[in-house]
Amino acid sequence: MHKSTLAASTALSAVLLAFSNPAIAAAEDPASPAPAATGGPQAASPGQISTTQTDDAGHAPIVVTGRLISGDRDAIVAPVVINGEDLARRAAAQIGSVLAHLPGVSTSGFAPGASRPVLRGFDGPRVQVLTDGLGALDASSVSADHGVAIDTLNVEQIEVLHGPEVLLYAADPAGGAVNALDRRIPRRMPDKPITVNALGAYGSAADSVNLGGAVDVALAPRLAAHFDASYNRAGDVRVGGNVVSDPLRARLRAEADDLTAAGDPEGAANLTAGLDARGRLANSWARGSAFGGGLAFIDSGGSLGVSVQRLNSDYGIPPRPSPAAPDPVSLSLRQTRYDLRGSVNLGGFFDRLEARVAYGDYTHAEIEDGVAGTRFFNKSIESRFVLTQARHGGWRGESGIQYGTRNFRIEGEPLLPNSVTERIAGFTRQQLSLGPVDLEGSLRGEHVSVKPKGLGANDSGRSFDLFAAGAGIAWHPLESVTLSLAATHGERAPTAEELYIDGLHDATQSYERGNPAFRIERSNTVEAGLRYHSDRFAGAFTAYATDFSNFIAPIPTGERIEGAPVYQYIQLPAKFRGLEAEGSWKALTWDDGRSLSLESAVDYVHASLTGSGPAPRIPPLRVRGGVTYESDRVGANIEAIVHARQDRVTTYENPVGSYTLLNANVTWRPMGKNGPLALILSGDNLLDKVGRLATSETRDFVPIAGRDIRLTATLKI
Repeated sequence: MHKSTLAASTALSAVLLAFSNPAIAAAEDPASPAPAATGGPQAASPGQISTTQTDDAGHAPIVVTGRLISGDRDAIVAPVVINGEDLARRAAAQIGSVLAHLPGVSTSGFAPGASRPVLRGFDGPRVQVLTDGLGALDASSVSADHGVAIDTLNVEQIEVLHGPEVLLYAADPAGGAVNALDRRIPRRMPDKPITVNALGAYGSAADSVNLGGAVDVALAPRLAAHFDASYNRAGDVRVGGNVVSDPLRARLRAEADDLTAAGDPEGAANLTAGLDARGRLANSWARGSAFGGGLAFIDSGGSLGVSVQRLNSDYGIPPRPSPAAPDPVSLSLRQTRYDLRGSVNLGGFFDRLEARVAYGDYTHAEIEDGVAGTRFFNKSIESRFVLTQARHGGWRGESGIQYGTRNFRIEGEPLLPNSVTERIAGFTRQQLSLGPVDLEGSLRGEHVSVKPKGLGANDSGRSFDLFAAGAGIAWHPLESVTLSLAATHGERAPTAEELYIDGLHDATQSYERGNPAFRIERSNTVEAGLRYHSDRFAGAFTAYATDFSNFIAPIPTGERIEGAPVYQYIQLPAKFRGLEAEGSWKALTWDDGRSLSLESAVDYVHASLTGSGPAPRIPPLRVRGGVTYESDRVGANIEAIVHARQDRVTTYENPVGSYTLLNANVTWRPMGKNGPLALILSGDNLLDKVGRLATSETRDFVPIAGRDIRLTATLKI
């Protein structure tokens, strides 16, 4: 079924392209503006104005510590954006690690090899992780131990989206979406016959090596090709002190004493060795590779392109201390992905039609003692067809349909039944500019069916009809000021995992129970924002509130099965409240373009489950302050990030202590900002602190990395 659907979509795109009218179309494919090239001259430094990348109206954004801010015209809910040198500096194999420093963004931190983004305290299926608008087509939302199948070393730009725009991709906008943009299918003809982008990085904390490279080739006047490859390798991560948290060490010490008293010295010795571990995080190694290529036909009538990617990732899961002899578990992840993008320039009321289709064949195995135990298989297809309206005065918009199916299968551990999940949706987003006021509205309707296999009378599964809506208004009283207000209503269908999981999962080292009677999860969000920029200052403030009915969350019960903690999925009302603020002030400027900027940021989430107490795994208050120096050839930054103590935890979770990170970096551009080469020397956690992520299931025995000195080089020729 998947391959026939893919073939039909390909044929449809080819037919649409054949009947396009090149006479009324632009000379280039009018796709969204290309992201700034990593490490190239288009990259904007924190606190600086980027004049090379513009929106559809031709307005240049301002990039401030990763956020896209424009005082005249921008999205009502401004996205968080990372690109250029900042993206290169944060180079890592997992997308959660790349984004963790951004306002309102944390990471699941399950293991160095498995790290999903956490947005405003939301993770898993509430956060859409996309590649150029389509899903990652992996199993990363199924369980925290599963890595995300995205080649981060060849991504050009990553956007974090909130508000009504999220309804273009999902019916549950509360968490937001992460969209990684690449050029695997070329959008426009290269400026030169051959363009090469390369990145290399070495980090000391895990003896890590990251390499990425891409080549774009103009094969003919209307034919472009792209090739890329990446490689990453890391050993066991060095940490700044005890691997196990103090509360867990105290409990395990008492258990070791009980084992000794019960005549089990071997079990006591194994447990003691685990709880006393220091300096290195056992079995935290990771390695991976990816390679891909794309080909696109591009002319005045539109474009048609295809690509293929093969991604491999292997990584260890740090063990929970146990009386049993250490039995390291690792994961071996593989994905082959095929993508198609076609666009047609129409030249009427609808300016453009774009078709996107992707097919992913994903598998991963959980390895114990060198033998593959449980295997996960996921074959998915996702497609989008979007009509973009031509501008009519201040009115513009886009509408489309989306279809996706996931055939998920497990061999080995009977965690949950095999299942097929299908989604079909229609959506629209409309925007209207009325002088100093911008209006925006989005609607989405979606039908979701989840059909398990092997449950006998319950094989019919569940189906859900979802409706979501969003509206926003932005007022620009001055060219430098934007005041915004947005409201969204979202609905989310329970996933197959939340409905049917029931079993001991060796990789997560926990026992999980779902509930097949779960209802639709509904949310209402209000978000208010203030953004300001001038020649010397730019800043943003956002406050938001989300109320859920039927919120689904895994809660520790205090039980233990075969030594593993039990997590029960429950459903009840919930309230999330939060704020994000950041700013950059050019305290000193020189006539030759040099500047010294002071920067600060803060984010905070307060989340409660009605009648139960704090929501699980919520990030604490985080405050950042830094100083940045910029010149044509040299950039430097030093910053301190304070992570407050997190006492608001569930009954059977341990509080997370506070810690402060000191980071610094220096960038040297030997041939200037417009030159092809940049060298970056950075140091993270320079004080070698032991810190733990409140968002992590494994935080009590998986701390953050210790002092990491990293050297990165980027090249564009």
